[in-house]
Amino acid sequence: MAVRKPGFFGDPATKVVVKVAVYYAALIILGSLALRELPHSPGVSGVVLPSILGGGSGTAADAKSVAAPLNGSMAALVSVSMVAAILLMLPVAWVYQLTRAKRGYQQSVVQLLIILPLVVAGIVVLVKDSLPLAFGLAGIVAAVRFRNTLDDSKDAVYVFLATGVGLAAAVDIQVATAVSIIFNLAILILWYADFGHSPVELEGGIAARRLERAKELAQTGTFVAQIDNEVFKNMSKEQLEGVAERAWKRARADGGKDDTREVRLRIRARDVEQVRETFEPLIDDHAKKWHASEVSIDAGGIEKIDYFVELKKKSEPEELLSLAESAIGANLVEARLD
Repeated sequence: MAVRKPGFFGDPATKVVVKVAVYYAALIILGSLALRELPHSPGVSGVVLPSILGGGSGTAADAKSVAAPLNGSMAALVSVSMVAAILLMLPVAWVYQLTRAKRGYQQSVVQLLIILPLVVAGIVVLVKDSLPLAFGLAGIVAAVRFRNTLDDSKDAVYVFLATGVGLAAAVDIQVATAVSIIFNLAILILWYADFGHSPVELEGGIAARRLERAKELAQTGTFVAQIDNEVFKNMSKEQLEGVAERAWKRARADGGKDDTREVRLRIRARDVEQVRETFEPLIDDHAKKWHASEVSIDAGGIEKIDYFVELKKKSEPEELLSLAESAIGANLVEARLD
């Protein structure tokens, strides 16, 4: 049965982007209506409220002329600023969940993006027209230390944005709206484009030239010595044996079995020392040259040793195998050619 792939609008990422776009559109429309209607509502300040909605002049004369109404409408101003901060940070939290879903996602950061701006907005509304309150807040913050470790610098940027939106929501909500929209737009573009995934130096002709240079370097003795110093010294005995086996197979494949007449004889025995005493003196009759690996012990507790043999023209690999079986005798557990 064929699996039906979701359409364009069925993709989770597309759903989030569409939701954010529709949300901003509705928020701008409702905000425009609020900008026209709220300042004329009974019991609401006619100057200070437009100043945080982006419709006031914000001059010192305005502040003095509404000193009395401000005292009566402080709760309304704080409420508007805090609600605006929440509404503007909610789409930012959605974008954070989308773009950080695979790497570095933290639920605490998502909740912080909602809570921090509303706290900042409320406090800024309270202290922005009072110098003593501002200094008092600075003293309290200095006395109380807040510590939180963020795993990624992107999370720090989000927290910084939350603080900025909270400040803007208490001063001019239109500015806070612009900051929220432009930030989300930039983050989504970078996320979709996967911007900065690889450095420029590794693209195009530069990458091809560097690859050719690496291939040339790989054929030098300096490269082999560097591999030995930086890689092989940190590998275990079993890992080195695996590398040696793959290298041996590659060498045989590149050089040709008939041309080199090199074989590997693997012997598993109960006593390798006896193998060396009885078998090794006989190898020279069939080999031009040979060498043996170090002795190791397999999972079953059996000792094993590999012989790398370059055979003489008149000798065959099967003859070497038969020689090993007859010379080692009962001590032999297994002998095979690779």
